[in-house]
Amino acid sequence: MKTFLFSIDLEEFYATRAEFRRTPLPELVERYLDLLRRRQMKATFFVVGEIAQRFPAVIREIASEGHELACHTYDHVPLSEQDAGTLRDDLRRNLDALAGFANAPVQGFRAPILSLGEKQKWAYEVLAELGFSYSSSVLPARNPLHGWPGFGLAPRRIDGVLEVPVTLSRFLGMEVPVGAGTYFRCLPFGSIRQRFAALAEQDAAVVGYFHPYDIDTAQERVMSRGVGGSGLLNSLLYINRSKTLARLESILDAGFHIMPYREFIPTLAHV
Repeated sequence: MKTFLFSIDLEEFYATRAEFRRTPLPELVERYLDLLRRRQMKATFFVVGEIAQRFPAVIREIASEGHELACHTYDHVPLSEQDAGTLRDDLRRNLDALAGFANAPVQGFRAPILSLGEKQKWAYEVLAELGFSYSSSVLPARNPLHGWPGFGLAPRRIDGVLEVPVTLSRFLGMEVPVGAGTYFRCLPFGSIRQRFAALAEQDAAVVGYFHPYDIDTAQERVMSRGVGGSGLLNSLLYINRSKTLARLESILDAGFHIMPYREFIPTLAHV
């Protein structure tokens, strides 16, 4: 099977609350849900806790349609700005925020901005303590923001928690996550299709992630949080948002199947 481990990081815009005047998150989520309904596929939504509390109807709809709910921390603070104690408290709040919606035990975690690097390896002990069985928080390459170059491309267990790293492919001498957000929008789509096809021939799942803002063509331009003040990185957040859903449709037309992590992980042998 051609597997696309497509998932949604359900978070607010990278802008501060004072910098945007419109919050179309429910409408944006509905557009993703419509795609998944038409394709009769389920996905994993990594939900920020404060979003679950702010938009309970959205989370209730996601869960009622059979999608997996997972944790994305309570207020989207990168692990590089946390320690074991603050992460433990944060995740307890995140789990509490999802408790009334999840139709199964919450098993999964994704660090904000893929901020689980080698220096944050302590996080796995916290995840195991709180009952998480998997994480998908590592970008296994050098990156302007966060990355873990020595991690490797294959899933592996650390302190009992299975880490499923984001899938990388080489573009212009750099390893980048071809099935994820900004990269999926900005890179030449013919090349992306070729990378997906090559990974499928290797029987490798494509692990990626998207956000509500990846399809929001009306968002006002602001300097976003999480880009380190870089004007270049900030500008990339806005490119080709109008093409995201069409590109996703094309990948699915090529035979790729979306599934939630809770269904994908049992297919991994001896990990």
